[in-house]
Amino acid sequence: MMTTGMTTMEIKKINKSKVYHLIYDSHTISKQGIASALQMGMNTVTQNLKLLEEEGLIERNGYFESTGGRKAQAIRILPRARISLGIEILRKTLHIAAVDLYGCILEQESYPLPFHVSDAYCEKVGQTVNAFTEKYRLPRQQILGAAIAMQGLISTDGTSVSYGRVLDHTGMKLSDFARHIPYPCRLEHDSKAAGYLETWHQEKFRDSIVVLLNQNLGGAVILDGKVHNGLGMHSGSIEHMCINPDGPLCYCGERGCLETYCSADSLERAAGTDIPTFFGQLRLGTPAFIKIWEDYLRHLAFAICNLNVVLDCYVIISGYLAPYFLPEDLERLTRMITDSSPYKQQKDFIFLSTHGQLAPPVGAALYYIDEFLHEI
Repeated sequence: MMTTGMTTMEIKKINKSKVYHLIYDSHTISKQGIASALQMGMNTVTQNLKLLEEEGLIERNGYFESTGGRKAQAIRILPRARISLGIEILRKTLHIAAVDLYGCILEQESYPLPFHVSDAYCEKVGQTVNAFTEKYRLPRQQILGAAIAMQGLISTDGTSVSYGRVLDHTGMKLSDFARHIPYPCRLEHDSKAAGYLETWHQEKFRDSIVVLLNQNLGGAVILDGKVHNGLGMHSGSIEHMCINPDGPLCYCGERGCLETYCSADSLERAAGTDIPTFFGQLRLGTPAFIKIWEDYLRHLAFAICNLNVVLDCYVIISGYLAPYFLPEDLERLTRMITDSSPYKQQKDFIFLSTHGQLAPPVGAALYYIDEFLHEI
């Protein structure tokens, strides 16, 4: 016999979820505030608070100012009740970040670990992750999972790298890493992970282009708050936008890709020095470095202008180079774009990320945070 409606267990789960999410969104709220906001009986609120406390997800911490009667207890979630790990694999470095339920970085560390396709390397990654969790005393039972951000496109089923020219690791599998990491694991394209971070819980940037200025260039397109993958998972790969068909040879085999002009690697090659030294000399007014920076901004402006014609939305400058941009750099870049655009631009349409080189691992880690918040 078919039945309609929800079971008592389903109703209880829904009520518990409503209470938890209201506390999460409010940051701090009273029991009376919960009952009022959800139009829920006080007994039901009390029962759900008891359940959430028993599960170690919330706490009562302090009191609100009295409005004439007894002071109401302040209730908040425990941000560290669940933790997600984000791992970024680069040619010479391994970044690891632990984030809480609000996406805030709890701990982060970078390790010199040269990449190569081998089980020994994957085992070393697993050992490093375990050492990281032990060093910072992150309880295993609170860790939701480890998301691995890699340079290269990830297969539609998330099980392998489908295009990995930068590290020459096409075909590398998630299982290569997962067997050495004692948590649920997933693979993420580093650029898309960084893009997702920039728009996480930020309504303003639900439609945006993220330009990831790392050692190798990357990008992501965000539409309606979601990363746009495209038919072949390469949507947002601005690094291979051709801006000069007779330009330098790119690692993809073509010439004049934006990668060869606007990656951190290309900037170091042009300057003949590392990034910190380059910007140190630039800010001192060294003429040769000023010229290199002007050329860099000009090529970046050309690309953004073309992107803006197709997608009229916000642009977020993220990645390793983002912290080196000064307000005057952003103003100059905006002016270059405005001068060459056929359309009148909004006054403020380019923004600088505050996450720097940790954007990919933190963005990747948010997958498990989102999954937990969705399921509770």
